[in-house]
Amino acid sequence: MNYEQIIFEKHDSVTLITLNRPERQNAWTYHMRGELIDAIIKSNNDPSIGAIIMTGAGKGFCAGADMQATFRSRMNGENPAKMAAEAREMEYDYQSVDWVDLVRSSKPLIAAVNGAAVGVGLTQILPFDVIIASEKARFGMFFIKMGIVPELASTYFLVQRMGFGKASEMALSGRLYGAQEAFEKGLADRIVPHEKLMDEAFAVAKEIAANPVPQLIMIKKLITQNASETDLQLVSSREHELLEYCYNTPEHKEAVQAFLEKRPPKFR
Repeated sequence: MNYEQIIFEKHDSVTLITLNRPERQNAWTYHMRGELIDAIIKSNNDPSIGAIIMTGAGKGFCAGADMQATFRSRMNGENPAKMAAEAREMEYDYQSVDWVDLVRSSKPLIAAVNGAAVGVGLTQILPFDVIIASEKARFGMFFIKMGIVPELASTYFLVQRMGFGKASEMALSGRLYGAQEAFEKGLADRIVPHEKLMDEAFAVAKEIAANPVPQLIMIKKLITQNASETDLQLVSSREHELLEYCYNTPEHKEAVQAFLEKRPPKFR
């Protein structure tokens, strides 16, 4: 597929996806959503890829939903999701793909936030595995300012990242947070000088991508299922079930053999 609103690049074991509407601060559209889903699925189906980075072109990361292409269309009685799907055929019905399910079942995803990430620009990356912020990054849950509520399970993931009180304040105030404050409150996992953002993102991605993909996805599944589970026996049971499965995988056998032979394991 030839993408129109994103750039898709392979860098050895890492995929780089760049939101590419810099003239609109990479404002989100349903067309962009379809391309992002396609790019993530393509990366997941590529055995040479171990991790995925998402960043933004130009000065912004993603300035939320495109007003004209989403909100104005709805107010005019149109269906922007249907219009985007009809404008360009995909290999599958991307409207039926749940974004959160895709992200949490995907190979590891790293957000390299280079500028403003507000509205859906923020909520779409909250379920990512690592959020790295440039010192120029900005974060905002602007939904209250638009007279709407957050989406993409963000009221869950925001609490998971920041805690109940901090998440409540951010969502209820609609205030814009700077990179340092976002990092201090747990929203961003790392903060780096702007010029070092992509170096840091690739370093994290390559470190993760060196590990066996099936087990990476299993660990993501366990974290997703167990993050707010109160039944510790169930938590342990889920872990034990996958652990027993892993004992018979080629990845585990290669890791043991590599240790015994005093060499780095070869997982792909």
